[in-house]
Amino acid sequence: MPGTRDHHRADDTGADSPDPVSDVVRWAAFSCVLVPVVLLMCGQSFGGAAGTAAGLVALTCACRALLRQSERTAARLSAEQSVPHRGRHGRTGGGAHRGGRHQGTSGPGDTPGSTSGE
Repeated sequence: MPGTRDHHRADDTGADSPDPVSDVVRWAAFSCVLVPVVLLMCGQSFGGAAGTAAGLVALTCACRALLRQSERTAARLSAEQSVPHRGRHGRTGGGAHRGGRHQGTSGPGDTPGSTSGE
């Protein structure tokens, strides 16, 4: 129905931002400027507004670092999941520990030095 809110606008591309962390940091930087200005307009002292701005900047930097670390961890886990699993111990192919009998080995009832089948 054309009048519902579920309809997308014609100018809406529907594409997400290529870097959502940068968008969040950009909005946080905007608030780091906006909040002290509003505090000054409401009568807060310059020192109080400056202290608030410094706290917001520190918080924004910490959040940005945590978001980037989270992105790196998610990318690493995604890369590890795309690699096929290689088995219990990460080895492939045959080897001495793959089970079965090998020529020249003695079984449980054999004496050392004797060969089976003689």
